[in-house]
Amino acid sequence: MSIWLAGSWGNLLDSTTDWNIVTPPMPNVNNRQVKLSRGKFLGGCSGCNGTLCIRGSKQDYDDWGLDGWSGKEFFKYMQKAETFHTKPWFKASDQHHGNSGPLHVEPHDLAPISERIMESFVSQGLPLDPDMFTTGDTPHGCGHVPRSVYNGIRTTSGDFVTNGYHRNNVTIMTDTTVDKILFKKTPSGPKADGVSVVTANGRRTVHAKREIIISSGSYCSPTILMRSGLGPKEELQKHNIECLFNLPGVGKNLMDHLIVFMFYETEKPGLTTDHHVYHGDSFDKTYALWKEKKEGFLSTFPFGSFAFARLDERLKNEPLWKNAPRQPGRDPMGLTPSQPNVELFTTECYGGPKQYDQFPIDHKYAFSIIAELFSPRSRGSVTLKSKDPLEKPVVDCNYLADPLDLLVLTEACRFANEIITKGAGTKDIVKGSWPPDLTHHTYTKREQWIPYVKEHATTCYHAGGTCAMGPDGDTNAVLDNKLRVRGVTGLRVADCSVMPTLNGGHTQMPAYGIGEKCADLIKETWASQALNVAKL
Repeated sequence: MSIWLAGSWGNLLDSTTDWNIVTPPMPNVNNRQVKLSRGKFLGGCSGCNGTLCIRGSKQDYDDWGLDGWSGKEFFKYMQKAETFHTKPWFKASDQHHGNSGPLHVEPHDLAPISERIMESFVSQGLPLDPDMFTTGDTPHGCGHVPRSVYNGIRTTSGDFVTNGYHRNNVTIMTDTTVDKILFKKTPSGPKADGVSVVTANGRRTVHAKREIIISSGSYCSPTILMRSGLGPKEELQKHNIECLFNLPGVGKNLMDHLIVFMFYETEKPGLTTDHHVYHGDSFDKTYALWKEKKEGFLSTFPFGSFAFARLDERLKNEPLWKNAPRQPGRDPMGLTPSQPNVELFTTECYGGPKQYDQFPIDHKYAFSIIAELFSPRSRGSVTLKSKDPLEKPVVDCNYLADPLDLLVLTEACRFANEIITKGAGTKDIVKGSWPPDLTHHTYTKREQWIPYVKEHATTCYHAGGTCAMGPDGDTNAVLDNKLRVRGVTGLRVADCSVMPTLNGGHTQMPAYGIGEKCADLIKETWASQALNVAKL
């Protein structure tokens, strides 16, 4: 039930339905460990994410420099995955939406606090472009974000293989952990022909006649490759794993979007949605409403207003920014003017990861604005703790290792705070920071945000890059542009681990786009082989 209930995503975390991966202490975030929750059920993270459909900019994908993966081409694959349901008030860019995919998507009806923040966005120089997060054409502005929810029910990747999309030749195995890929020797080298899995009844081998596709995410796909003998030779030797093919890039190049929550209190009732969940017995009534009518607070996810921002003007006098190396036409983060530096988004009530537990009970009200860093320069890694498939991987995100990441993220927080405290829609309704012992609402200088960011920065759950595609000659490329693992045949990877760089958006829609693209690549391969056989 919790999977379909968009507003109760937290019930799936820190439990048996979560991979429960935790980073080691990381020096640049005050030696904190960060919980990296991932969905451990059919549908994976699509069943516990924020439901946000933010594709990024077309330039993000052009930057990959890979044949078949341009922004124009890839946006069509993301579009193919969805069936969009508009609402009378929403000005949709119809030509950019899909109408026949398994993922049902609709815009979100804003709470009053979100309408006010939209007004503040505009007054602080972020013009309204209603469907900008679908078109990918606006790097500096605000708009509405479609959500993977329809008629009060979350839609997930599980919908692609169940209900009306189930096929008789597809067998779904749950409660099953993949250990490694098995290979047979052929004249052209090792060919993947089986998968060793662990079930409640012991080990089992599943054989493949044609090819195998790994879609286990940016933390688990590289560990499957490493246990299979594909990865950095020195890493495999540590665990007495025979190196089938040395792939130095497996588990490297880990990227994530780092976010910072900033909470504020308002005394004005009727703006936030806290009264639906935190005041008295309101949650019981809210749940009853969803159960009976699939309506109300729990029928959607309580994110509100969204904006992209370029920070060139705000950073132009910072010595680190001015003196950093850059490529022609790009800023120090590697972005063109058509790509945002950050995203700013809000919650319509108090809430976030489990460490945020100062709930506004006793008829108090709180909301947040969140700063999200795009194009991080810091890189982390995924390695094995052991070759036991039931052992969690070692995931070191290495957050804020590059000083430019800290510079941009602190400036994003300063801008976000100005929007809330000076913006036309919110300047008169903010009592102060939440909880009341915090004082960030008074900050005016970027440097004041440095301790706050180091203490509060956390994951946006957008891991990518650990099995990256790349051109021939790139020694760190794990895959070619057809998603095929280098050094072997019959094996592909299709998830966000394949992304050479992260998009400036959220990773849900790219994940679906990668899946749709992979499906076409598979069909292309086998249609070509069938044609060659027919010619013989």
